[in-house]
Amino acid sequence: MFSGSYVAIVTPMLAGGAIDFAAWERLLEFHAGNGTRGIVVGGTTGESPTLTDGELHELVVRAREQLRGRLQLLAGVGSNSTAATVERAARFGALGVDALLVVTPAYNKPTQQGLYLHFQAVAAASPVPLMLYNVPGRTAVDMLPPTVARLAQLPNIAAIKEAVADIGRIRELIAACGSEFDVLSGDDSVAREAVLAGGRGVVSVTANVAPRQMSELMAAALAGKGAEAGALDARLAMLHERLFLEANPIPVKWVMQQMGLIGPELRLPLTPLSERFHDRLREAMHVAGL
Repeated sequence: MFSGSYVAIVTPMLAGGAIDFAAWERLLEFHAGNGTRGIVVGGTTGESPTLTDGELHELVVRAREQLRGRLQLLAGVGSNSTAATVERAARFGALGVDALLVVTPAYNKPTQQGLYLHFQAVAAASPVPLMLYNVPGRTAVDMLPPTVARLAQLPNIAAIKEAVADIGRIRELIAACGSEFDVLSGDDSVAREAVLAGGRGVVSVTANVAPRQMSELMAAALAGKGAEAGALDARLAMLHERLFLEANPIPVKWVMQQMGLIGPELRLPLTPLSERFHDRLREAMHVAGL
């Protein structure tokens, strides 16, 4: 179901914190014209903890109406409450999206069995397939491959975004989950290796600023063209790293502002990029050809 470069898209904002829907429309066309396979709305990079349900609803509906099926559309609906996530999955899954991105519950620190039962309940409530999202650096819980393999047997769970920068983990997931389950990298720095190892693609931060390059990189890796993929990735490697000089999405929003794609706004508790990092990001932009 999933293959190629998906963007964990930022949420552009105006001074004062309101969503900049004019910039939202421009970003959607930017990705539609530069090879991005799908848009993930309301993920980590979209500042999901500060979005209201009403705002996420409007972002999704506007994206659906503008894209008209040109790109796959996913909505991030995860929370640390199973009951709330079940309700959100049923509601947002009915908006005409292709799938839902559901992160592991943050802060609760559930057991592996708790994670299984959480996602089992969400999958049963959703009218569309789920992409699981494992990002222990954010959530303080790591969903292990045996648990993912159990979940992969459920009919409405189609994929995982694995944001652990470990190719051994990716290989273990691919082997455990079978060919009908899509494993995507959630870490740009290892996405090329992940796909060459049998993964299906990436949910990318870098694609916010380099969508064409990420699309071409994923296409080369999916075709097994290791040398070509390596050459494409080499130009992006510094960018992959430096987009995390401060908490995501602080650096990527700064780069997008420099490119004229969006304004500078983030919502508290996130703050603008520290000036000491500006030159380092400019260097990464230059190397990447931005």
